[in-house]
Amino acid sequence: MASLTEILILRGIVPIEKLDTVSGSSAEDDGQVLELLDRGDITPSQIASARAAQAGLPFVELLDYPIDRAAVAMVPPAMCRRHEVLPIGIVANTLMLAMVDPGDVFALDDVRAASRMQARPVVAERSDLRAAIDRYHRADGELVSLSTALEEESSGTDLVLSSAQQEASEDDAPIVRFVNLLISQGIQDHASDIHIEPGEFELRVRYRIDGVLHEMQTAPKAVTNGVISRLKIMSDIDIAERRKPQDGRMSVSHGGRTIDLRVATLPTVFGEKVVMRILDNTVTGMGMEELRLLPHNFEAYRSSYTKPYGMILVTGPTGSGKSTTLYTTLHAVAKPEINVITVEDP
Repeated sequence: MASLTEILILRGIVPIEKLDTVSGSSAEDDGQVLELLDRGDITPSQIASARAAQAGLPFVELLDYPIDRAAVAMVPPAMCRRHEVLPIGIVANTLMLAMVDPGDVFALDDVRAASRMQARPVVAERSDLRAAIDRYHRADGELVSLSTALEEESSGTDLVLSSAQQEASEDDAPIVRFVNLLISQGIQDHASDIHIEPGEFELRVRYRIDGVLHEMQTAPKAVTNGVISRLKIMSDIDIAERRKPQDGRMSVSHGGRTIDLRVATLPTVFGEKVVMRILDNTVTGMGMEELRLLPHNFEAYRSSYTKPYGMILVTGPTGSGKSTTLYTTLHAVAKPEINVITVEDP
């Protein structure tokens, strides 16, 4: 069986000169790989992919993988964290299990016992796997309990909260806690957007992470009006108007940072849909070099934004970095000797 270093050399990731130092010892091979990682010559993802090739198993990147929530629910959260595993799908009555170490037989045995299914390991990078476990297990228990509390509170009828009722509500009210948790979880998961979509039988919540929408939570249909009204109050949007699209803005504090959210509502057949774009104000502390533009593009852009006149159009699809580019440029040009005025809508 080829060593990790040999696989990395064959893939052109590590210089072939390293082949002379490869030994037959697996401990020495692991030590060499860790040394290359510490020096920044290779990435954790490349190591995980090589480890998968060494074991003859598939390698998955969980951010892009369509994870089956039904499969996730088959293994308790505590077991997933203890063994660093996550079920990601069911194929031919076999549980697909993302693992850091596919040779961990104890983890495989525990998962088989918990799910009562055969488990087939696939390899994932450790930080990617931990982030996925957090995404699917971290707040699920609390969200489910809040959904239950909201359902009991509604007693089978729609929750329609007036502005006065919303403002007078306590911070620990189920609706307030539910909305706060959805927003804080989206920020922690580095989502660019939060989609709150009413359906015929339930309220669905999805996060856009790295350009891909991930379904995170569902809530009882009865709480739709209460959740939407809470978000509209926070965004200074007219809660009485439900027949036309509206835009608003809110700011929240998370982990000592101020996070802006652009909020848009859109009427649908089953109620108003809300989309929140998360704008992290900490990007204003970035330098222009951190945008990682190609050298010739950077020079062309710098010569444009340093001129005393003119107009720059920044265009691109959702999540491409338009707001980040503008925030960073604004930070670069805002100096005591220059008067800067910004106009935003919303």
